[in-house]
Amino acid sequence: MVGRYEEISIFNDLLNSGKSELVLVTGRRRVGKTYMIRQVLKENICFEFIGTQYGEPKNQLEKFSDKLNHYFPKLKTKKNYRNWTQALQSLSEGMETLRRSKKKRVVFIDEFPWIAQSKSKFLQEFDYWWNSWASQQNILVVITGSATSWMIKKIVENKAGLHNRITQRIHLNPFTLAETKLFLESKKINLDYYPILQLYMVTGGIPYYLENIKKGESVAQNINRICFYKNGLLRNEFQNLYHALFEKAENHIEVIRALATKWKGLTRQEIIQSTRLNDGGGLSTILEELETCGFILKIMPYQKKTKDALYRLIDEYSLFYIHFIEKSRVSDKNVWLQKSTTQPFKIWQGYAFENLCMRHHEAIKTALGISGIFSEISSFYHKGNADTNGFQIDMLIDRADNTMNICEMKFYTSELVIDRAFAETLRTQTAQFQQISKTKKLLLNTLITTFGVLSNEHSLSQINHIITADKLFSLERFN
Repeated sequence: MVGRYEEISIFNDLLNSGKSELVLVTGRRRVGKTYMIRQVLKENICFEFIGTQYGEPKNQLEKFSDKLNHYFPKLKTKKNYRNWTQALQSLSEGMETLRRSKKKRVVFIDEFPWIAQSKSKFLQEFDYWWNSWASQQNILVVITGSATSWMIKKIVENKAGLHNRITQRIHLNPFTLAETKLFLESKKINLDYYPILQLYMVTGGIPYYLENIKKGESVAQNINRICFYKNGLLRNEFQNLYHALFEKAENHIEVIRALATKWKGLTRQEIIQSTRLNDGGGLSTILEELETCGFILKIMPYQKKTKDALYRLIDEYSLFYIHFIEKSRVSDKNVWLQKSTTQPFKIWQGYAFENLCMRHHEAIKTALGISGIFSEISSFYHKGNADTNGFQIDMLIDRADNTMNICEMKFYTSELVIDRAFAETLRTQTAQFQQISKTKKLLLNTLITTFGVLSNEHSLSQINHIITADKLFSLERFN
């Protein structure tokens, strides 16, 4: 299994804790939660059950009964349980038969929110089951679900019997660039940094998406097949993705679509103006849920107030879908083989690379040798006035050592050439930022690009640090 080293270590500690553990595992759809749990705990799982999306309580109970019969064939279970009280009591009886096992017993309940529909009363009965029996048995109970926001509200922030009962929370992130490279290599697909960057801009490091990358096909061919073929994996994934996560997904999708129109991001008020949503708690919840699930990034502009925070869409697949997949016709089977060489796509790649860099800001700090220095990531936007032109800095690294890195991110197919005009833009931007912000910190122009910069008088005069794309592959995991 690629990566997941910290999660594996946590589970090993839990298996040897000598007491009952209730573990919550969250993460977006297709990120590999179920696979990781099965791989790490396969020798200890004594019972596993996965909920059915939109399944009626009666149907869920019937499937639960089938699983009990599978795992505990000698146990006389009921075929038709009337409620979850009876079903969970049978689970206790089945687990009791395994008391002599030297291995810690594991109960794994997958897609927990799909089981715990409001009419099912599963959550209340699970609450009672844990407190009255499971918490005293030295067993490990793992519950998971893609609906991260639901899990946090109903489990972590539970005000009833499950309040403060979670002993460990694990949130599974997509693969980093480094992990993506390792994953592809495990499939005998050996690619250089540049094509991996291109694949990442579409798949976002989601293992299930990467699983469909084929050896022997170019990047364009792979993207064409999984995104633009009629039955391609990512052709219709967009709607499924959000509806699997959120109860009223239409509102979340509307926010995503609004954010896809502005690369720099939108403030809360701009989101309200761009959608039919009202200002209030509902919108706050939507933004919080999208951020928790890793679809958007909340960026505090330098020296601005909370109300000026920018929300930026950073989910690679969603961006690619809205800009390219959704607009294509199914009949255009080889559409991407043509469009991947067009200017609009090249422009899009530039913005997508900025998002990728923002996701991997810890790797950038490592490349700069400042990973041990406290720093904050922010952005800066100046609208412009009669005295100065407007400009934007997408990423500022504000450091505790009285220094600030002004980061420019450029995606090119070869070495970047800094000409006189670009050098002047950098010089003017730095001077204006210093004047407007009134900062006394040392300002260092930092260029992050794919293949580096051709050394000339302009690059030497304006660029303090150059970070090539391969340095982004040093990050083993997101924070």
